[in-house]
Amino acid sequence: MTEAGDRIGAFLPGAAVKVAGAGSGPLHGLTFAAKDLFDVAGHPTGAGSPDWPRSRALPERHAWAVQQLLDAGCDLAGKTVTDEISLGILGESAFHGVPVNVRAPGRVPGGSSSGSAAAVATGLVDTALGTDTGGSVRVPASFCGLFGIRPTHGRLPLDGMAPQAPSSDTTGWFARDPATFKRVSAVLLGEAIPLAPKPRLTVAWDAFGIADTAVAAALQPLVERLAALAGAAEDGQLAPQGLSEWARAQRSLQPYEAWKTFEGWVERFNPRMTFTVARGLIGGANIPAEDRKWAALLRADVRARMAWLTRDGGMVCLPTTPFPAPPIGLSVSAMDVYKDRITCLAAVGGLAGHPQVNLPGATVDGLPVGLSIIGARGQDAQVVAFAAAMAQEQA
Repeated sequence: MTEAGDRIGAFLPGAAVKVAGAGSGPLHGLTFAAKDLFDVAGHPTGAGSPDWPRSRALPERHAWAVQQLLDAGCDLAGKTVTDEISLGILGESAFHGVPVNVRAPGRVPGGSSSGSAAAVATGLVDTALGTDTGGSVRVPASFCGLFGIRPTHGRLPLDGMAPQAPSSDTTGWFARDPATFKRVSAVLLGEAIPLAPKPRLTVAWDAFGIADTAVAAALQPLVERLAALAGAAEDGQLAPQGLSEWARAQRSLQPYEAWKTFEGWVERFNPRMTFTVARGLIGGANIPAEDRKWAALLRADVRARMAWLTRDGGMVCLPTTPFPAPPIGLSVSAMDVYKDRITCLAAVGGLAGHPQVNLPGATVDGLPVGLSIIGARGQDAQVVAFAAAMAQEQA
C-alpha cells in the first residue's frame, strides 16, 4: 500500500496485496486494484466484513476478472475497501472507514465499490475492478467523475467474486480517461472496441425529471453533444409504469436474494453487522412471496421495454444519479431518502441487465455528476465506443 493510499483510505488497511502481471500484453505498464469481493490467491477475501473470511478457506486461485487483467500485463496494486458484504450504495464502511472522494472532499465516494473508485480518481491506479448489483459501479463513477461500466448481466464469468444477488450481480470497472477505459474494456469483454456507432438515441425525460434540476441542467450540454454524435435524438419515456415502481421491484427482488445468499453465513457465524446491513437482511427475509411474484412480472415488463428502446442498435441516455455525492456522516433516515432516489435511476441495471456506461464530464457546484448510456444486451463494446468517442470529442 502506498503512502497516498493510506491518506485516502482506498486500500484495505494492513493488507499488502500485490501481484505482477504478465511481462507483456495489451495492458502492460498499467496498474489496477480489485474490490475486496474478488479473490486473490493466498489472500483472504474480506467482503467488507471482519467475519466474512471465517466462512471461507484462503483462495487458491485468482478471480476470473483479476486473472484476465494479470494475463493482459496489468499489475495488481492492492485490494480496495467495499461497503459491508456489498450492501451499501454511498460508500461509508463502519469497519474500514470512508475512502476519500478527491473530486468532492467531505462527501461520500459512492458504494459499494468505494475504494476502487477512490483509488482510480486519485490516480493511485489506472483502473480498478468493482461489482454492480444495484448501482455499485455506476454510482461511485458518477460521484467521483469516472468512466464506469456495468456490463450485460451474465456476459462475464463471476468465478471468484463474492455474490450478493445473483440475478443482478455483475463485474464492472473504472477508468479516468477514455483511452484506458477502451483498453481495459477490450480485455475484459474479449473483443475489440469498434468505431463509434451512430445509434438512435432516446433521451429518457422521466429519468431527467427524477434528477435535481441543477443536475439535469448540468448534463444538458453532454446530451446535446451525444445527440450530435449520434446524428439525432428523441425524447422518450424510460418507465411507463413509473421509475418508483421499477425501484420498488428491485427492492423486492434484490434484498430477498441477498438474504438467501447470506442466510447460511448469518445462521452459522452470527457475524458482526452494522444496523443498516442487519436491517436490510431482515427486511429481505420478510419480503412476501406475492411481492416477489409481482416484482418478477414487472421485471419482464422492464426487459421488454428496454429491448424495444435499444432495438436495432438504439441507445438510451439518462442521469446516472439524481444528485452529486451527499455529505459524509448523514443520519440513517437522511441516507434512506438518498438511497431511495438513487434506486429510481439505478434499478434499470438489475431489472433489465443491459450494458450501462457512466460518462463523466459535468459538475454541479464543482461536484461531479454522470450521464449514463444504455445499449442493447450484448452490445457492451458499442456502448463503450460511443461513450469514449463522446469523451474524446470533448477533450
